[in-house]
Amino acid sequence: MTAPEVNLSDLLNKPKDTLSKLRRARTLRVHRRAADEEDLVLTTSSRAEQADEAASATTRLFLALMKHDDQIRSLVTEVVPDAFPWVRFLPREDVQAFVVELVDALEGAEALRNPAPVAQVITSWRHTAEVYADPELLAVLQRDGDDFGPVPAPGAADA
Repeated sequence: MTAPEVNLSDLLNKPKDTLSKLRRARTLRVHRRAADEEDLVLTTSSRAEQADEAASATTRLFLALMKHDDQIRSLVTEVVPDAFPWVRFLPREDVQAFVVELVDALEGAEALRNPAPVAQVITSWRHTAEVYADPELLAVLQRDGDDFGPVPAPGAADA
């Protein structure tokens, strides 16, 4: 089910009508007009706490399984393409490196209660897979090029 959507002006001008939509849904997407501003997603604090607790429990369970058994770690590496289809473009050793980095990020993010590190790991590896998926780009990046030596620190050339 997709979240109902409203404009920010609806929330500001007709708050009761707008918030009544939130009572009927788990979240409410609020569009902002400025091109450089992201939309907002409103929910109740109890729903946000439930979502956070569910994600935390899932993460803790997954981490415990990964630490428990070598076969489970191997199985995760085998099934990761089902969860992240783009890993099929990565070399096998990079798929394994992705899994290790993802597990590390999940553990750290869980300790911080902040999902940003996990999102960063996934985004970085997805971009790596995009390079492997594009033969022309991969060839350019793998080509031996001129090494122009160390890059001076900003402002060092001015001194």
